[in-house]
Amino acid sequence: MDELIKELREKIITTLKLTDVKPEDIDVTITGDVLMIKGEFKEETEEVEGGCFHCKERRVGSFTRSIALPVAVEADKAEASFENGILKLTLPKADAVKPKSIKVKAEEKK
Repeated sequence: MDELIKELREKIITTLKLTDVKPEDIDVTITGDVLMIKGEFKEETEEVEGGCFHCKERRVGSFTRSIALPVAVEADKAEASFENGILKLTLPKADAVKPKSIKVKAEEKK
């Protein structure tokens, strides 16, 4: 499972490579500053007409991945998409950790 965590000014983007997993077999939760991804690799039955397998190697079973997030995020505004075996999570940063600009005012001497 390849993973990438990218921090931008307003959000965190996480991508995970989850080949051989269906979107309905993935569960994503955020608790505090921990992103938890659970899923299941299921065996697909494949029949060979007029032959047999000599070797069949596949991942089967459950997996869990915990990722410590670098900053607080707004879990209720998180978005998830799954395309071509890649799970992409977009996690908006909490307002408290977003960079704030402070304008400097010049004062004139009297």
